[in-house]
Amino acid sequence: MTEPHPMEIEFRSDVTVELIRAAASDADVLFAARVSTKGEQSLDDVHADPARSKGLINYLMRDRHGTPFEHNSMTFYVQAPIFVFREMMRHRIASYNEESGRYRQLRPVFYVPAPDRKLVQQGKPGHYEFVDGTPEQYKIVVEATKRACEEAYAAYLEMLNAGVAREVARGVLPVAIYSSAYVTLNARSLMNFLSLRTRRESSRFPSFPQREIEMVAERMEAEWARLMPLTHEAFEAHGRVAP
Repeated sequence: MTEPHPMEIEFRSDVTVELIRAAASDADVLFAARVSTKGEQSLDDVHADPARSKGLINYLMRDRHGTPFEHNSMTFYVQAPIFVFREMMRHRIASYNEESGRYRQLRPVFYVPAPDRKLVQQGKPGHYEFVDGTPEQYKIVVEATKRACEEAYAAYLEMLNAGVAREVARGVLPVAIYSSAYVTLNARSLMNFLSLRTRRESSRFPSFPQREIEMVAERMEAEWARLMPLTHEAFEAHGRVAP
């Protein structure tokens, strides 16, 4: 095991989402759908102009014929707090490869809420909302988070310096520590994720996601909308329901 080395602690209030590679376009939906009626002639639609078949994409979305939206792929590089990844992986709709605290010394990068993060939960489970906190509450959140993260990372380094294995030492680190992962999924899976992890007035089924995972979802959606604008438009038009 390499000798652990001290690093300057960093606090962030954002997430990183980068589209690494993609094979995704509105035309992908067309040939996949038309094979059911055209068979081998659907090969002619592989490079078809999707703008001429906007109605077909709209029909597939409206009537929830979902499989044609699966014949594409997007790979994102994501940096976010560990608690965000644990929520993402509950969806079981993507392939994930995440950095490992068993094989590398984890960097001291921790999440602290931004000043505009709503802090106070009001109401009962299932019928609650989050509202702004007071300046005093925000001060407590920032100071307590930073203190806990600094103390936890110091304990982590203490164990590493004593020769304790990384997989054991990492147990003291909080879920506010940042991790990184590659996330690969198709448009249908992404729509499922977006329907649950973004809050939009136009949604047929309202969702109330934690703000930090919504930040990831919003950035993924922006990239997908650029790649498949007609599909995204149909998703919006039909209440943001995954087909």
